[in-house]
Amino acid sequence: MSVLLSAQSDSEESGVANLKETNGGTIVDIFVAGYEAGVSQPAHVHMGVCPGVGEVVYPLNPVLDGRSTTMLDVSMAQLMQQLPLAINIHKSSDEISVYTSCGAL
Repeated sequence: MSVLLSAQSDSEESGVANLKETNGGTIVDIFVAGYEAGVSQPAHVHMGVCPGVGEVVYPLNPVLDGRSTTMLDVSMAQLMQQLPLAINIHKSSDEISVYTSCGAL
């Protein structure tokens, strides 16, 4: 499954998150362009849809230089049962309330 990540908050950061089931879990690979080099950006799977996402359901490894890979201990079927969900990337740990890109599962 591929999720298009669209720019938010006047950022130029957009890309894709690829989700693939493996061994009962799900690998989430994030690739974005337009990022600020060297800045660790928190990323999460949130309840809801973009841009008004809700609480964090699954934390993801931070995006650094446009890349992040996380293994979630949940199957794709389990994720689909929890919809609506969205992947959201934040500007930085210091600016966690600023969303730079978001995409609905």
